[in-house]
Amino acid sequence: MSSSDNMAGAQGLFTGITESNSNLFLVQPEEVARRWQEGPCLRSQIFSHFAEYVPRIYCTDEDARKQDDEQVQHSLLAPIEWFLFGEEPAKGLEKLQQSGSCSQICGRVFRSGETTYSCRDCALDPTCVLCMNCFQNSIHKSHRYKMNTSCGGGYCDCGDIEAWKMGPVCENHESGGAESNPQCELEDGLSERCRMLFSILLHYAVDMMVWQREEQELCLELQPRQKNDLYYCILFNDEHHSFSQVNYTLKKALNCSTEEAQVHSILIDKEGRKSVKYSSKKTCQETQEAISKISNEISGWSLQTAVLHSSLVAHQTFALRLSSWFTNIIGFHSGFRQIFCQVAVEEPSPEEPCCLTRLMLWDSKLFKGARKTFHELMVSSFLLETECKKLFAVEFTKLYKQLQKDFIEDDHEPHISVISLAVQIFTVPTVARYLLEEQNVITVMVECLLEMFSKYLDKNKFHFLNHNTDKLSRAQFPIQDLRYILISKPTDWTEKLRTAFLDGFRAFLSLLMCMQGMEEVKRQFGQHVEEEPHWESAFSLQLQLKYILTMFQEWCASDEEVLLKAYMMCHSAVMEYGKEAHLKDSVVLYLAGHLLNSRPYMVSVEPVSIHLPLTRLLAGLHAQLSRTGAISKLCNYFTEEDLNVDLLIEYPLRCLVLVAQVAAEMWKRNGLSLVSQVYFYRDVKWRQEMYDKDIIMLQIGASRMDPNLFLMLILRRFELFELFKKPFLHKDKDVKKQLSRMAEEMLHLLIIIVGERYNIGVSHVTKDDIIMREIIHLLCIEPMSHSELTKALPEDENHETGLEKVIQKVATFRKPVGSSCGVYEVKKESLKEFNPFFYHYSKSQQTKAEEVQKKIRKAEHDSEAFPPPVPPKFCPAFSDIVKILNCDVMIHIIKTILRKTVRMRETLWNEAIIQRILHLISLALLEEKQQLENEPEEEVSFDFYQKATKIENIGGERISILSLLDKLKQNFHFQTQIDMIMWTLKIFDSLRLLRERSVGASAVVLNPEVPKAEENAHDKEKAERKRKAEAAKLHREKIMAQMSAMQKNFIEKHKLLYEDRAEMQEVGESDVDKESIEMVVDDTRIGVGPEQGTSMLKKEILTCILCQEEQEVKINKPAMVLTACIQRSTVLTQNKGKVLPKTENFNPLFMNADLSWGTHTGSCGHVMHAACWQKYFEAVQSSSHNRFHAEVVFDLENGEYLCPLCKCLCNTVIPLVPVQYQKMDKENADIIAQMLSFSRWQEIVLARISGLRAFNSKERDDAQMPPTGMAVVSSDFRSVLNFGVQPFTVYSTSIQEMLTVFATAAYRVGLEIVPNEADPRVPVMGWSTCAFTIQCIESLLEYEGKSLFGSLQNRQHGNLKALVQFATAQRVTAMQDVIQKHLTNLLPVLLPNMYSEETPSILDIDLFHVLVSVVCAFPSIYSEGSMNLQPTALSSTYNELFIFHLVTMAHIVQILLTAAKDCPALMEECEESEESHLASCLYNKLVQHTNRCLNSNVSGWYLWEHVKKGITPYLRCAALFFYFLHGVSAPEVLHSASSEGHFEALCSYLALPTNLFLLFKKYQECVNILLYRWCSNLRLADMQKEEQTVLRYPRKINKLVELPEEYSCLLNQTCHFRCPKSLDDDQKHPVLCLICGAILCSQNTCCQETVDGEELGACTIHAIHCAAGFGIFLRIRDCDVILMAGRNRGCLYSAPYVDEYGETDPGLKRGNPLHLSHEHYKQLNLLWQQHGITAEVSRNQDVNSLFILDWQHM
Repeated sequence: MSSSDNMAGAQGLFTGITESNSNLFLVQPEEVARRWQEGPCLRSQIFSHFAEYVPRIYCTDEDARKQDDEQVQHSLLAPIEWFLFGEEPAKGLEKLQQSGSCSQICGRVFRSGETTYSCRDCALDPTCVLCMNCFQNSIHKSHRYKMNTSCGGGYCDCGDIEAWKMGPVCENHESGGAESNPQCELEDGLSERCRMLFSILLHYAVDMMVWQREEQELCLELQPRQKNDLYYCILFNDEHHSFSQVNYTLKKALNCSTEEAQVHSILIDKEGRKSVKYSSKKTCQETQEAISKISNEISGWSLQTAVLHSSLVAHQTFALRLSSWFTNIIGFHSGFRQIFCQVAVEEPSPEEPCCLTRLMLWDSKLFKGARKTFHELMVSSFLLETECKKLFAVEFTKLYKQLQKDFIEDDHEPHISVISLAVQIFTVPTVARYLLEEQNVITVMVECLLEMFSKYLDKNKFHFLNHNTDKLSRAQFPIQDLRYILISKPTDWTEKLRTAFLDGFRAFLSLLMCMQGMEEVKRQFGQHVEEEPHWESAFSLQLQLKYILTMFQEWCASDEEVLLKAYMMCHSAVMEYGKEAHLKDSVVLYLAGHLLNSRPYMVSVEPVSIHLPLTRLLAGLHAQLSRTGAISKLCNYFTEEDLNVDLLIEYPLRCLVLVAQVAAEMWKRNGLSLVSQVYFYRDVKWRQEMYDKDIIMLQIGASRMDPNLFLMLILRRFELFELFKKPFLHKDKDVKKQLSRMAEEMLHLLIIIVGERYNIGVSHVTKDDIIMREIIHLLCIEPMSHSELTKALPEDENHETGLEKVIQKVATFRKPVGSSCGVYEVKKESLKEFNPFFYHYSKSQQTKAEEVQKKIRKAEHDSEAFPPPVPPKFCPAFSDIVKILNCDVMIHIIKTILRKTVRMRETLWNEAIIQRILHLISLALLEEKQQLENEPEEEVSFDFYQKATKIENIGGERISILSLLDKLKQNFHFQTQIDMIMWTLKIFDSLRLLRERSVGASAVVLNPEVPKAEENAHDKEKAERKRKAEAAKLHREKIMAQMSAMQKNFIEKHKLLYEDRAEMQEVGESDVDKESIEMVVDDTRIGVGPEQGTSMLKKEILTCILCQEEQEVKINKPAMVLTACIQRSTVLTQNKGKVLPKTENFNPLFMNADLSWGTHTGSCGHVMHAACWQKYFEAVQSSSHNRFHAEVVFDLENGEYLCPLCKCLCNTVIPLVPVQYQKMDKENADIIAQMLSFSRWQEIVLARISGLRAFNSKERDDAQMPPTGMAVVSSDFRSVLNFGVQPFTVYSTSIQEMLTVFATAAYRVGLEIVPNEADPRVPVMGWSTCAFTIQCIESLLEYEGKSLFGSLQNRQHGNLKALVQFATAQRVTAMQDVIQKHLTNLLPVLLPNMYSEETPSILDIDLFHVLVSVVCAFPSIYSEGSMNLQPTALSSTYNELFIFHLVTMAHIVQILLTAAKDCPALMEECEESEESHLASCLYNKLVQHTNRCLNSNVSGWYLWEHVKKGITPYLRCAALFFYFLHGVSAPEVLHSASSEGHFEALCSYLALPTNLFLLFKKYQECVNILLYRWCSNLRLADMQKEEQTVLRYPRKINKLVELPEEYSCLLNQTCHFRCPKSLDDDQKHPVLCLICGAILCSQNTCCQETVDGEELGACTIHAIHCAAGFGIFLRIRDCDVILMAGRNRGCLYSAPYVDEYGETDPGLKRGNPLHLSHEHYKQLNLLWQQHGITAEVSRNQDVNSLFILDWQHM
């Protein structure tokens, strides 16, 4: 039978099933339950019912997931519930709830992406978390808490008393009683029915899901009565194939559309499996083969498929539904939960495991949806009851090894594996202890770890070569579980616990033995290493074990017996590993009278490893012995010889020598891998259990070995022994450099061994002391933010640094200023603890810290010496370390270096070595001084002073350390160390006094400061240096004053010469260039009309940023251009969400009053020659094809490029057109003023326009009658020419070309269409972008509270000037009849007798756009046919004045008409002024002209105030426009931010009366006809009927949406967000549009739509409709902002929420409570209002071009 026949058969079956489904609701649940109750075998009856109804419900023509829940509930679940309760389920549940048996444990299972909260003060560990509802109603809300995002699978710990130190229960769960009343039981009958029913249903559900083979059939009881031969082809999810690969495979195999394949892929990814075929077995198998073949071809892996009978799939689907029912029903009563857990762990037979075991063992084979369901069931049942949790933990531990093995082979994400439940049981203190004592869980975990890592063993050491990264990372999961077990340290030990723990510790030592010495390296000679070794895995394993090692040490330290036994076991393991070192024969070395038997080994030649966890664990245990005092009992277990200290320190010493040799560049041929290992060895994440422990082990050696032998061993391993034994004769510069650096590193190590005592057990310090010292030294480098300090400090197992506890003691917090974050600065009194050789400093940090501290001391005129701070005393076990400082070998080392340095016979000893020698001497002197001050002199055995002052005869020279220091003081090569040398010498003097003092002598205060007499001498030196510095300063000032006086004297003598030269320059300029005259300043500050002031014109000489050549901007010279970026904008819209018009046939002549969208032009202010720019753009086009991700940064097809100087994104250039100065004829101005009134001007204009229409019609032979009421007055047709005309301004060809370029760009971007220079809309878009940009800048200045003219930035000033001059000049490149046509369409809005049906109402348009367009287009009426004329300057001033007054009056009327609804009733008590009187008169006329549609009872004073307030933005825009049009200076008031006198100054500058209503009085002969024209529009009547929303003035300034002050409130508001297009309840990725406030579903396929053939995400689509393609979205669960600029471009930006330290927290990684930063939000707001999103995105993508996201899918 063919495939189509099979489907036809299937469809026939579907029809039958669908018809029978209508009978499903005839099932009576209570009758079914009664039959079950009376029947002989409950299991058989239930299965029989399932066999009949399950296939009927689930085997439909729809997908097996899309079952009808009502049918399932009525036909399947309702009978179960009737049987369970023995009555109506609702009544039974009500009785249970009344019994108060609900658990006080919340137990809410977290979905992926859900926000969780952890209390840093009360949680026992970081895994203890609360859901949002519990947190909001708990005491922890006022504590220090952290917010994080869940990966899914965990549950809320509210109510768990073991999880919290205090406040374990929130207010919502305080009434719960299960935990307080564990004996709460069900009624006998209910309990018995529950046990029977749960057993049957649970086994049924497990049997259905744990399906062994495809061919396996259902049991007889579940076989349907009428068998069908239909099967499902099931496709399973895996992690080997991408989304697109699955799409392609399904599209080919199923021969379906892309949309259908995508739906399948989405469901497969979400649920883990999906039926893709429903037909006969043969057809399904063919589909299976096709899917396997195609997927294998494209990826090398076959997609997993299965062909299952439809009845089986139906039962499996119902089994999942039944599991969800279990989760719901057991939540009603603790008794249900306990019975379910008992049933789940019951073994039906000794051979058959329990249901829980079967589910866990089969977990890795289950699909994703089934796993999630069963995991949630386990959490809701076992993990909410203490005893049940133990049952689950025991089963989990028994199966632990097998589960981990299955997990490694699993390809699903870890959080959907049963292994993820480990954290829920191992972190519970009582359960963890129970498992440790009864199940030996530590041993189980470590053995599991060893088994999984066995494949990586090579000669009993781990070697991670050619490993699978994913499997290796999965193999490390038991380490995390081990950390969970060790979180809760025992307070009381039992013998059983000791035995189990030590067994686990022994197993753990076996693991460390495999790590000891792994990944050995050997120095490469000659050729560079060919292949870098893989080192990351070893360090990753070390990082995972970091907390485990520390926790094992702390566990051991909590019991003395355990600590000593653990130390013995660890010591034996170290000796076992080091036995190879004993095989080599030792050699005898002699130095300074001492002999050393040492086994030969050279780090530079033989293999060495940086991984020594076993030795370092022993060092940690030794420190714990010292801290607890148990070290005194160590002699009972070891003799000094048995301890074998020299072998203990051997391997850490080798490691430190390796680090030193890498620093000396001796291992360069080994590549970067070794450099990286050394870096991470000392990095803050690893050093605690690597570098720090190596130092402690060396300190152990120094405290237990003979100090001379110890130093000789160090010299031997550093390969410097011969250097201090005989003269150095090597001449190779590289060898000298290496030896010098090695000596430097060796001395640095000695300083660390003796001076670094801030480790617990080494000296008497606390954790707080250690952290404070770390903070001090970090802040000595530079002030740091809280997050920087946190990253630089080591964390404990709870991820806490202890920073907040101590930071106030050593540092002060400088609060954030503006949008910057706050920083900590070290307190002055803490600087005395600064140690330049702090052992956690890197080389660069040490240098920087020294420079900073020297600068501070220099500013305070203090000594630049850095003596070592007084260290704490060693613990008794480490007290012998100080003997190193005065042993014979140390004295020999110091003398050798100082003697050779003083003699300068060798260049080996540099300043760094001397600095370290001085530090060692200082440490010795301070140690002796401290002992002399605290102990009687006869008891002080430390005699460094005597040895240092003892004179010896060496090479015929009588020298001592003290005498060498005296000589070194005079060596000019070491002048930078003179302060330190002087300080050391003074300490010598101090010690001499102490040694010679009598019994009654006054004690010297213990402080590394100079005694009083010496302080005075030191102060004198400082005073002398200060006096000399001040004298030099006075000398310089005196010389500068003399030079200034001489200069003034010269100018006075040659005054005439300077004046003549200035006059000659002015005359030359006037003769040569009349266009570029610098005018004399005129006091008249009027910017429009015949009374306008003089233009402030200057020569504009600019430099091209490309060729660096200067050029004056002139109309007859080659064009210079300004970089610019044009973009569509909705920043000013008063109608958010308005659908933007389709621009193909859209007429942009009139801007809508709501400014719903506009075209903004911005510029970075950089200038180029037009020719240079064209060459640059062509070069960018040719080179961008080879640039990685260039098309993402800028789009060449749309003319985009990066500014050559500042790299700002641009897409066009604006030509620079100079302001044209034309002298005003003042004599003719008075004559014209008498002849040309406003009414006469109107008549002339109307006549001219009518004539031009007729003239143009006659020329085209296409006669058209003018509109009704427009009479052509032939006598006035050319009257307009009588007031002054002149020829067109002639621009250079280059300027004309650039005018066309910019006009076309504005047209292309603004209308989003293909460029067309001939389109009549081109000039309109040029005027529009000019007007809109002015409005945007005015709005921005108003928002920021800045002055109109005084606050303009240079780039804004240059941009506006270029735009305005372009708008007026672009008519020369356009057809004059086109400009005239636009003018004739614009004027009917303003003038009477020109109205047509196409003329819009003044309520619908923005009049400032009309003003700009009319002013720019008006000169075109002077042209006639081929005669291109333009008005003279005088004529233009009258035209501009009358146009401006006309538009202003129209805007006043516009404001009054739209403000009528808001006007209050007339108030008689207010005094009537002239303004209010005229306002009332005008308003009454409007009432009459609108047929009394307006409210007539309005006060005049309110009308005046409303008009004044509403018209101000328009006047400000007009002032900017006319300022940049003519260049007349604005009044000083407009340069001030003060609002006082602002309105009056605007009116004065714009030639307006302060009482604006006087305009109507001045032009009263025309007022009535104008008012009639403006009010005679049907739109006004509609407005009054409230059929349309009316815009009020002034327009409101748009801002980003208001955000709550606390980020937790924002999370709370969106915690239950569900995507409206998704049917599931999974947590999505909600984003908040900060422009309009909409909440969207981001980064999910459910909200993707196809737009113009491209798949776009919700954010991208919303940005197109909301903000013309731009978007600002706050990702709520990630706490960061997405900036979008178009479909394919975007970037991440800091969210406006900061913590108490002023820092943002992207991804909620730190989790600190966040609050809204108004400064950050204002900055984001300004970025939007300034149209800076495009520049920010391009800048960010250019920097991060390697990390490109699919922004279109956001």
